[in-house]
Amino acid sequence: MNGFVKNLVANRNFGFIRADGTEYFFHRDNFSGHWDDLVTDINARQKVEVTFDVEESQKGPRATNVRRKDFPNQ
Repeated sequence: MNGFVKNLVANRNFGFIRADGTEYFFHRDNFSGHWDDLVTDINARQKVEVTFDVEESQKGPRATNVRRKDFPNQ
């Protein structure tokens, strides 16, 4: 699935992705890439596009295997 990182709570290691009108929670452990670079880009208000998979959790849909589209090999 494709979406954009809506916001991060960097000090708590999680964020939300917006895709197809839905928000998906994701944790740093499910992010493939350099977390600090993501935090820097989001704080600079850059639009970060990602790809991800969705799994159901007790609290609703959750994004897994999150990868930046501009750095897919990280």
